[in-house]
Amino acid sequence: MFDREVKLIGLDNLEKIQKSKVCVIGLGGVGGHAVEALIRAGIENIIIIDYDIVNISNKNRQIIATDRTIGKKKTIVMKDRILEINKNVNITIIDEKINSDNINLIFDNEFDYLIDACDTVSVKKEIIKKCLTKKIKFITCMGTGNKLDPSKLKICDIRETNYDPLARLMRKFIRDQKITEKIMVVSSTEIPKKVEGSVSSISFVPSIAGIMCASYIIKSIISGGGSDV
Repeated sequence: MFDREVKLIGLDNLEKIQKSKVCVIGLGGVGGHAVEALIRAGIENIIIIDYDIVNISNKNRQIIATDRTIGKKKTIVMKDRILEINKNVNITIIDEKINSDNINLIFDNEFDYLIDACDTVSVKKEIIKKCLTKKIKFITCMGTGNKLDPSKLKICDIRETNYDPLARLMRKFIRDQKITEKIMVVSSTEIPKKVEGSVSSISFVPSIAGIMCASYIIKSIISGGGSDV
């Protein structure tokens, strides 16, 4: 399965990837693609977290959303998809809506890396604090809604973001908390489109953001987790 990857990164690096454990919070347009990219890159130990079911409105951007999966739990659908790709993956499911009160449902588990693809600002804040305290390498995805140009996505420190309403809130949190460490994010420099009603989305912006999150984690594993890549 990994013959072509080994040519690119070497067997020793593939073994590092296979031995690492990653937690992914949120299995929507960003998180679902992040999980798939991780698994296809060789991750064999993963925690997936989501509380929701697949809805018909998810079909335009979520990799697990098909006619067959509508109405099913996202965690179960994602687990089945993972095992169809690689039956050797060890999967832990947390099928709960995470909030500030039950955040330890995540951090009571042991893992090496984390991707935050959730939508809740308060949870994102708690994840940052917990990961910094526990010295867990992580990346958090900022907003991908109301955006159309995936080429404007970038991996950067939160302090380098702009034109991202969610990132603006998180920058204030970082300042208020006097956090000095780098907080690596995937964020878009595109000015959001003005739309009426609920947040708009398209297939290729959240998906690319998720793949970028996965690439950051895989590169971090290969580099030993010590450098921002």
